[in-house]
Amino acid sequence: MATAKLTGSSCSIARSLGVLGERWTFLILREALMGTTRFGAFREALGVAPDVLAARLATLVEYGVMTREPYRDEGSRPRDAYLLTPAGRELQVVLGSLQQWGDSHLPWPDGPTVERRARGTGRPLRVGFIDDGGREIGLDDVEMVRTAAYPT
Repeated sequence: MATAKLTGSSCSIARSLGVLGERWTFLILREALMGTTRFGAFREALGVAPDVLAARLATLVEYGVMTREPYRDEGSRPRDAYLLTPAGRELQVVLGSLQQWGDSHLPWPDGPTVERRARGTGRPLRVGFIDDGGREIGLDDVEMVRTAAYPT
């Protein structure tokens, strides 16, 4: 796996891509966030080849994004369900941001496939930067500041 080498980088984006950057991974996570847990259900929803799906799920388990939980349907052999860990659930923000960008810059003619809403109130949500005081900061007021660990 080419991106696995990136997990040794000082750059947190590169390390994240080492785990999440392979084709199909974000779509697998999308399905998991929508409640899919079983291999066959992932395969059916995505149309991904079984060997590719198995490899992506193995990487997500290896890096603590998902866990395997055994289950057994009546009359069937034991199988594994794939459940998001807290680290995996945090990726909802990343997927929400990708979706928000796609909805804005690559809109689908029939509109978005998912709307982000607050549970309880149903109010629409969007992804943004929040400071340590809980205030949203506009993109024009966000600066990226290099640290000593910045890759050279």
